[in-house]
Amino acid sequence: MLSVEIKKTLKTLTLDVKFEVSGGTVTALFGKSGAGKTTTVNSIAGLIKPDHGQITLNNKVLFNHNLGTNLPVYKRKIGFVFQGDRLFPHMTVKKNLLFGLPKPNKIHQKITLDMVTKLLDLSSLLNRRPQTLSGGERQRVSIGRALLSQPELLLMDEPLSSIDLHLRAEILPFIQKIVAEVKIPVIYVTHSIEEAIYLADNMVLISEGQILREGSVEAVINRLDLYPVTGRYDSGTVISAQFIKYDKHFDIGELKFPGGILKVPGLNGKIGDNFRAHVKARDVSVSLKKPKDVSILNLFNGKIVDIRIENSPQVDILIDIGIPIIARITRKSLSELQLTKGTKLFTMVKAVAIDKKSIGHIKNNTTSTV
Repeated sequence: MLSVEIKKTLKTLTLDVKFEVSGGTVTALFGKSGAGKTTTVNSIAGLIKPDHGQITLNNKVLFNHNLGTNLPVYKRKIGFVFQGDRLFPHMTVKKNLLFGLPKPNKIHQKITLDMVTKLLDLSSLLNRRPQTLSGGERQRVSIGRALLSQPELLLMDEPLSSIDLHLRAEILPFIQKIVAEVKIPVIYVTHSIEEAIYLADNMVLISEGQILREGSVEAVINRLDLYPVTGRYDSGTVISAQFIKYDKHFDIGELKFPGGILKVPGLNGKIGDNFRAHVKARDVSVSLKKPKDVSILNLFNGKIVDIRIENSPQVDILIDIGIPIIARITRKSLSELQLTKGTKLFTMVKAVAIDKKSIGHIKNNTTSTV
């Protein structure tokens, strides 16, 4: 268990945060650039000294202003994966990995070189040097080195930000495997909703050095009032659902959730597996009458529970379809359809708009409701 309650005054920011991270879970520290995310993880790692507060990890005090305690970096048992890979260019991959190991006989090696190379698929790269690797391969080595330090906490500060989009999709499953196998708490710093949805159990939303909201990924992202921070363009609804069927002929998977069945092209899994899907608000349409002869596969009955109107040609509508789902339409459509709170309507989601690469495979003890 990690417990953080710190304050730090900088030239451009006053940081004041308080949150906890449980063992074996991933917490996404989410916010825009300059929000205070990196300052927070640097304080936890011991790279920055807070002005006030305390930080504890598994009942060990890492920092306490009142007690005058501030453990140095090497005594905190924290693995850190930075935005850049920071590998030693003159060393092979194997030597880079082993550099993270504590001195022999100093600590029991719970995480071994063999385990890391298998988890991160590094066996074929061990004798190569960093400059011969792709960006994704180098970052996998960085993650492995951090794990071999035998950490009790893993900090990942936007580890995929410098990697091409197609390589990010390749690395995310490796990070997910690590969480499942190693079972240590992970703080994953990101401003990507897709990465948070894919990996995180919980989310801490930070803005201008303050925590605006914390809780499950679904509870934070699905709020209309947090759009200015979570990002309007990518904003939408996170749906937790259970895999129930795969149509091999059309290559379409079906996910069951309290609102009905969500059809996703290219998605396959085991019956009963739990997934988390992101439905963007701009990909949701509404109709007062049940549509006929349309190509849209996902159709749900719903009722408007809230409407957010700002100084924009667009409006966001919160609709109850068994779970809350958000649709973005024009103010013109809102007016012409005479939509108000309580209006019953049909909600449509294009199946092809749901990117299977952004769908997270979550723990099977997680409920399938939002």
